[in-house]
Amino acid sequence: MEKIKTHRELKVYQQAFQSALKIYELSINFPKEETYSLTDQIRRSSRSVSANISEAFRRRKYPKSFSNKLNESEAEAAETQNWLDFSLACKYISDTVHSQLDQEYENIIGMLVNMQKHPEKWSI
Repeated sequence: MEKIKTHRELKVYQQAFQSALKIYELSINFPKEETYSLTDQIRRSSRSVSANISEAFRRRKYPKSFSNKLNESEAEAAETQNWLDFSLACKYISDTVHSQLDQEYENIIGMLVNMQKHPEKWSI
C-alpha cells in the first residue's frame, strides 16, 4: 500500500468535500429569507468538515493536535446533520435526499472516529 502524501488522497476528505458540494447545490434553491441563517450555516459547517481534515493531516506529527482537529471535523459533521434535519423539517429537501446525505455524514463521522482512535497510524 502506497503512503498517503496529501490530505486530498484521504477517502474521508474526498467524501466530505463531495458531500459539501452536494449541499451547496441543494442550498442554492433554499428561500432567500434563509440566506443568513440556514443556508449560510449549512454551507459553513459542511465545508468545515473537509477543511478541518486537511488541517489535521498537516498536524499529524503532533498526535494530540491531530486528534483535536479530527474531533472538530466530527463536530462540524454533526452540526451539518442538524442543519439537514432543519432543511427536511422546513421541506426544503426531500426525505430521500435527507437520508442519503445523513448517511454520508454518518460514514464520515465513523471514519473520523476511527482515525482518532488510532492516531499512530497517521503520524509522521
